[in-house]
Amino acid sequence: MQLSHYIDHTLLKPDAQSSQIEKLCQEAQKHSFFSVCVNSSYARQCSAWLKGSSVKVCCVVGFPLGAMDTSSKAFETKTAISNGAQEIDMVIHIGALKEGRFDYVKNDIEEVVKAADGRIVKVIIETALLTDDEKVLACKAAMEAGAHFVKTSTGFSGGGATVEDVRLMKETVGNQLEVKASGGIKDAQQAQALIAAGATRLGTSSGIALTQGQQTQGGY
Repeated sequence: MQLSHYIDHTLLKPDAQSSQIEKLCQEAQKHSFFSVCVNSSYARQCSAWLKGSSVKVCCVVGFPLGAMDTSSKAFETKTAISNGAQEIDMVIHIGALKEGRFDYVKNDIEEVVKAADGRIVKVIIETALLTDDEKVLACKAAMEAGAHFVKTSTGFSGGGATVEDVRLMKETVGNQLEVKASGGIKDAQQAQALIAAGATRLGTSSGIALTQGQQTQGGY
């Protein structure tokens, strides 16, 4: 499979403007990326710009901290979907996980899954802030809550996707969930290593460079 088909073409910067989001959509169509990943205020625009294309609209929820209450995350999810989002990337309540409130974390994810009403939900566990034991616990919460993916990072907390984290996450979720690697993916070689470790989706703002790098390397 082409590397482009793994990529969620991402623009989540706080100063991103509509013209840049429109360009993101154009690039995603040109390079056959899997989706664009944007903040939920752009769901309606992206849905219109991508109408008739194979590129999906993915919106982040509870981003980037994850510390807002569950009802707010569920409401944001419903709003994003009503405006055209086809996938949701939500951030867990990291503090709750670290203090051992597993049921809270699980319920937080469950409510977003319910609000997503059958759409793909990816659970951002923010690996840079967690121990390995906490990463495993977060993955188990996502599995029990009925999510579809676990995702490494927001890209806003330092650190990013590593082969070791992706491997640990995939070992934990097995075939029940998929793994999205996100944060700091800058070249095709790194992308290929993450896929080899178990990632089936890559969140990156460097998708064009990655696909050009794959062509330079002769694919894989």
